[in-house]
Amino acid sequence: MRKICCVLLAMLPLSAFAYPIDVHKELNGLKVDYTAYDTDADIGSIQVNNYGSTDVACTVVFRNGPEAPRTRKMDVPAGKFKNATAKFNRTIIKLRIELTCTPK
Repeated sequence: MRKICCVLLAMLPLSAFAYPIDVHKELNGLKVDYTAYDTDADIGSIQVNNYGSTDVACTVVFRNGPEAPRTRKMDVPAGKFKNATAKFNRTIIKLRIELTCTPK
């Protein structure tokens, strides 16, 4: 019984799933913050928070290696947040996100 428990504890790190996410941002002096998530093995997402007093228009480009980049455009009202997600055909090994925001 003790051996079975040790084997289960040793396999615990194998069940944890995460991939690195790099975010390159160009916020142009706006009060915008973001949080990137590894939603699933082939889905990445980002939440964009607008803490400023003006509405912003944001463009998010998701890149996963050799696949075509996925571009999402969103308008984030002042004091609100929006989410953007991208699903890829392959499992994500490293996700690169470019976030560009401009005042509306």
